[in-house]
Amino acid sequence: MLEQIPTHVIAGPLGAGKTSLLRQLLAQKPVEERWALLINEFGAIGLDAALLETGEDGIALAEVAGGCVCCVSGAPFQVGLARLLRRSRPQRLFIEPSGLGHPAELLRQLAAAPWRGVLHLQPLVLVLDAAALSTGAALPDSQAAVLEQAGLLVLNKAQALSAAQREALAARWPATPLRWTEQGQIALAELPTTPLPETPAAAWPDAAPAPAGALWRDPAQPLCEVRDAQEGWSIGWRWHPSQRFDLPRLCTQLASLPWRRAKLVMQGEQGWFAANALDGAELILRPSAWRRDSRLELIFAQAQDSQRLNALFQDCRFTG
Repeated sequence: MLEQIPTHVIAGPLGAGKTSLLRQLLAQKPVEERWALLINEFGAIGLDAALLETGEDGIALAEVAGGCVCCVSGAPFQVGLARLLRRSRPQRLFIEPSGLGHPAELLRQLAAAPWRGVLHLQPLVLVLDAAALSTGAALPDSQAAVLEQAGLLVLNKAQALSAAQREALAARWPATPLRWTEQGQIALAELPTTPLPETPAAAWPDAAPAPAGALWRDPAQPLCEVRDAQEGWSIGWRWHPSQRFDLPRLCTQLASLPWRRAKLVMQGEQGWFAANALDGAELILRPSAWRRDSRLELIFAQAQDSQRLNALFQDCRFTG
């Protein structure tokens, strides 16, 4: 029976560094343990699992794409989490909600039935962009709402801050433990924990059958998903694993677009590479262990011409 699984929610606004922090934590998994990670993304394609793929055994990844796991019904989240737990039977669980989501509602759901007794919810880890905050950037209301619930504030991107800037930021949250980081580098032992409660095990929730996987009728044509919501407009593509791309050209095309967030894991001429950037910043390509398909997802503040974007990136494929 699965019960009292230590569960860490890693929250924070868009681009604060949640994925970087999770990558550091996954690299510290003890060989003998089984871990699981459930990721929520605003866009419908789902890319964080690909960005976090390590190729190592003992880490199960799953995604709830296309919105916020804490939306009113939460049905995709309930099904996705139940399926992940049944499949992986983890000894530790991480959940990364969307940076555009509402972590307070997610925490409420995880503490209630059917998860009470199944999950042992740990204090919230909230990842913030220290460099942006020090220049006056506002913290989104949905993230500010959980500051008092945080067991650890990870003030990321802090390397260039002066002592005075750090002191001013620390004074804003005097009662909450702080950790100054760059690239989300914290030790597993630094995660806040709570003692195991004396709670009877909960009844295990039933999981709905898995939907059929999407198939490419034409390997040269991608699967494309568009999502329009109050928080933003996203578009994402999945290409058949046989497709290869001119990645320098693709990055040049991306540099000409006004996106808020860009994520990709794609097969180039020299292998598979991943990148993740915010607000038009330069995309730094790094080798990736992902091999299932090529994925690209963009978030914009306003709706874009999806046909134009599709043509733009299709032209970056090697066709010979």
